[in-house]
Order: sequence, then structure tokens, then C-alpha cells
Amino acid sequence: MQSLNEKDSISGRKWLRGELHVPAAGIQKEFSIRMKRVSVFTVVLASGLALSAAAQTPATSASTAAPKVAVIAFQAAVTSTNEFQRDFGDLQKKFEPQRTQLKSLSDEVETLTKQLQSQGATLSDADRASKAKTIDDKKKQAQRVAEDAQNDYQQAMQDTFGKVAQKVDGVLNAYAKEQGFTVVIDASENQQQAPLVLYAAPSSDITKAVVDAYNAKSGVPAPPPAVPAAPKPAAVRPSAPKGAASK
Repeated sequence: MQSLNEKDSISGRKWLRGELHVPAAGIQKEFSIRMKRVSVFTVVLASGLALSAAAQTPATSASTAAPKVAVIAFQAAVTSTNEFQRDFGDLQKKFEPQRTQLKSLSDEVETLTKQLQSQGATLSDADRASKAKTIDDKKKQAQRVAEDAQNDYQQAMQDTFGKVAQKVDGVLNAYAKEQGFTVVIDASENQQQAPLVLYAAPSSDITKAVVDAYNAKSGVPAPPPAVPAAPKPAAVRPSAPKGAASK
């Protein structure tokens, strides 16, 4: 029998391992306004065609200018800011007790299951049924805890993302106006209604520039780098005692 962490019925297994990320649907719900800007890009393309046709007339070509377009991976920009990284670390610590509880329940189920498998032949029908019920009750308890914790975690994650994203959006608007961009396209992946960016020159990607501008404005320092594991000391070969004859 598989352990609790390997059961598909435990919906919080990814959360337990700390692999849960912000769902794209939640991000889009918070920031659907960014999707509205895609329609602006369509208008710019249409305008570009009109300008191209008008360029054949010398009188109008001098008074027109090509649109200046930039792209940004908005979700990546938000999660790369120092402020989000700090808040995300605090969120992980907040939910550590729930992870510990789930790990404990998982270990209990695994231990009881092994006991039942090894002692099943020697137990009476009543004892076997009792132990099986205990295991089933533990599994149900773990599932309830995992589902509640996962729902709370997802909501807290969306709140954390939303708070920072709203401020990043303000910095993005100010930066775009300062640099004279006509349109900024959100090139984030895994969107429900993502604009299809077939090609974007590296020079048009302003993701890092916006992140740097936001970090400077927020004043939040970068989180400390993860401490690498200390290297194991090399085995030292003992020296031969003094006076020992060499072979």
C-alpha cells in the first residue's frame, strides 16, 4: 500500500511539498485589466496599416510616427521583486505548522499500514477491522487538513501577489510614459487569454527594467541568498608513526 504522500486522493500533496504556485486563473481574476490592453495592440496594428498606406502621400508621412511597442512578462516581474520575495518567504513560514501536521499524519498512516500488513495474519478479524478503520480515519483527517490548508494558502498567495502587482502596474505605467512607449504587451505565459507574441526583440523586453525601477522605489532590499551546504571535509590519511620502517 502506498504512503499518504503518494495518494492521488490527498489534494494537498503539492502544497505539502511546497510546490504550489500562484494559479494563473487567480492572477487573471485580479488583473483582467491587463488583458484589455491587448485590444489596444490590435488598434495599433490597424493604425500601422493605415499609416503605411498614408505614407505614400508625402504630405501626411511627415506628420506620423511609428508606434513604439514593448513587452513585459508581468507575472514574472511581480514575483521577481524584492517585496514579493520577502512576503513569499513570510508566507511559507506562516504555513509551516500545517505542513508539519500533515507530515505527522502521513507518517502515522504509513506506520499503521506497515503494521497491519506485517501482523494481519495473526490478528483476529475484529482487531484487523479496528486497525483498518483507524488508518481510514487518519487518511480522512489528513485530507481535510490538506484541503483546508491548501485553500487558505492559495487565497493568501493571491492576496500577496495582488498587493504587489497593483503597485508594479503603477510603476509600469509611469515607466512606459517616461520611455515613450505607445503600447506595452503582457507576454506572461499560461494566461487564459494570452496575447500571442510570436517574436519580440530582446531590446523590447522591459521586464527587468520595471523590476529594477520597482525595487528602487519600494526600498525593500534583496533577500539574502540561500546558504549553500557546507562541503564535507576531505578524508585525511593518517601519517605513519615516526620510526616506522617504510615498505
